[in-house]
Amino acid sequence: MHRPERFYDSGPMTDPEPAAPDARRRRLLFRATHRGTFENDLMIGGFVRANLAMFTDPDLDALEALLETPDPLLADWLTGRVPIPPAEASPMLLRIKDAVGR
Repeated sequence: MHRPERFYDSGPMTDPEPAAPDARRRRLLFRATHRGTFENDLMIGGFVRANLAMFTDPDLDALEALLETPDPLLADWLTGRVPIPPAEASPMLLRIKDAVGR
């Protein structure tokens, strides 16, 4: 029995192109405003919405890293229910906490 040949060439495996700045900012805003808890949507999303246009690439990197933190931890730290551990006290987290505390 004859097996059909594949009619495509997958080519060499390469890394995808980095996201365009606008797409990256939109994705981060979505992630910041859709955390899964309304409390974090307001705190983190509100901060990101107000400051996103001014963020530098290192700020965006820091925000992406921070958004990997589980919601319960972020909520506890940002509301002051639990102190932020020194190892977790990134400048971005402290900026958000300062903005939320106003």
